[in-house]
Amino acid sequence: MPITVLLVDDEPLVRAGLRAVLEAQADIEVVGEAADGAAVIPLVRQLRPDVVAMDVRMPLMDGIEATRAVLRTVAEPPKILVITTFENDEYVYEALRAGADGFLLKRARPAEIVHAVRLVAEGESLLFPASVRRLAAEYGSGDGDDGGNRAARAVLERARLTEREAEVLRLMTRGLSNAEIAARLVVGTETVKSHVSQVLAKLGARDRTQAVIVAYESGFVAPG
Repeated sequence: MPITVLLVDDEPLVRAGLRAVLEAQADIEVVGEAADGAAVIPLVRQLRPDVVAMDVRMPLMDGIEATRAVLRTVAEPPKILVITTFENDEYVYEALRAGADGFLLKRARPAEIVHAVRLVAEGESLLFPASVRRLAAEYGSGDGDDGGNRAARAVLERARLTEREAEVLRLMTRGLSNAEIAARLVVGTETVKSHVSQVLAKLGARDRTQAVIVAYESGFVAPG
């Protein structure tokens, strides 16, 4: 089955370019388009896309609010890939904190666009881990005075991760896939999947991106 994608951007040329790149792939199908985040929820319910590629800045409802709305109201929400002009943008970090699974630069090469959609759809690795780290360093310090914020520290403390789960989380922050973590720890991939699932459940994180943000914001790992 192909990966189905909904494109949401107020610039028709951006949507046309993304559609051309993605539909050139045998395993990806663009099932719909929208010009604003306000149209996302009804289209997601109608089309059931695997991935929503959504501009972070739009006139009526931006990608941050649209992400929150989808995750709050859709029972089985799609993966959300926010599209941005600037990599080091507080809007991008807020979208990730709101629940987006990754981000894509508008200037990205076609191969990078395809890779981003596939990676987010699979959910077994972190997209642009170094960029997420830089964003966390700049925008994720929050209200803490020791390299983390109180809310994230409280989440981590309540999670009570085991030593192995903590090790898996550290490797997740570096962008390693399940297979790469398995090779590093000399265990099977199914064992790693089980550990990752436990980490996400204990942190109350919907996916790896949110777990990694908690790891950075809590001071569990240093984002710098």
